[in-house]
Amino acid sequence: MAIFTDNQPDYRRPPRGGGWFGWGLIAVAIIAITTIALVPSPYVIENPGPVYDVLSTVEVEGDDVALIEIPVEETFPTQGALDMLTVSIRGNRENPVNWLDIALAWLDPSKAVVPIDSIYPEGQTVDQANEENAVLMTSSQQEAIAAALVNLDYDVSTVVSVGTVGEGTPAEGVLEEGDVITKFNGVAVTDASQLRDAIKANGVDDEATISVTRDGKALNLPITPVLSDTDEPTPIVGIVLASAYEFPFEVTIQLEDVGGPSAGQMFALGIIDKLTPGPLNGGENVAGTGTITEDGVVGPIGGIRQKMYGALDAGATYFLAPLENCNEVVDHIPDGLTVFSTSSLDESKVILAAIADGGSTADLPTCEAQ
Repeated sequence: MAIFTDNQPDYRRPPRGGGWFGWGLIAVAIIAITTIALVPSPYVIENPGPVYDVLSTVEVEGDDVALIEIPVEETFPTQGALDMLTVSIRGNRENPVNWLDIALAWLDPSKAVVPIDSIYPEGQTVDQANEENAVLMTSSQQEAIAAALVNLDYDVSTVVSVGTVGEGTPAEGVLEEGDVITKFNGVAVTDASQLRDAIKANGVDDEATISVTRDGKALNLPITPVLSDTDEPTPIVGIVLASAYEFPFEVTIQLEDVGGPSAGQMFALGIIDKLTPGPLNGGENVAGTGTITEDGVVGPIGGIRQKMYGALDAGATYFLAPLENCNEVVDHIPDGLTVFSTSSLDESKVILAAIADGGSTADLPTCEAQ
């Protein structure tokens, strides 16, 4: 027998339609989140791009050709690989990346999310950016050839000229494409790095004098540097340099649809490897990056984290990183890749010699947080 008292729980039926109301809120939330996720973002995604072995061949107009060709000078067999790395960019102002893809990229260590302005400045089209990067690639190839030949004690003479003039920069209306730069503030300019140092020493806001030869006529032109809109601002005048060199023999670098200056170091090492007996890398697969100057200085580049992952995917076990990129390297090295830091072509050759010897590499310079 059951005894009923006033202490029994009071069971009440939930209001009709309460369950449907809750599901409706969930559906609205899902739709809202999905809509927001698909909204265009002001960012682009940097991904590991194609990898090219500078000692191997590439396809040019349907034919396989040597990436580095030295037709008349004596060359020697090479082994292993010296890989140059690239970064591919997903997104631009005409085709922006949505927030969902941005969120997924943030979770992937091989990718980077960067403001679109850092890749495509306001007012610059994708075609203009590609054209500028093509000029940078051509210039870096010439500097790489010069650096390699100077390192091997060949005689190389140089002329520094204006490759492109940036819109809205101090150089616009002052300098023209093809101008041969002879002096800056009265000091002779013999290479691109010397001009960059002279502009930096002048600083911003102070008017300088840049001397050029244009159509055979010498001109002294006033110009005032400004700070670059980069992570590490530096005085600039707004030109991309095109260094012209006179080489003792022909060296051709053939590579299509790749821009920027970051392959300079690897081009130079590839040329040295071909012009000297014995494999420079000991037959190992070594990747690397970094700009190069005629006097062999290795400079920083962008997208180094993506390039490390690209190197590992291509089978590299060693990686040469510019010293100035070390802060971006520390704590971001993918498993299976050994990274060494370098600031010059000579240092890179020492690292490669140690790798080629097959002994301990414990004493070689590595990246440390600055």
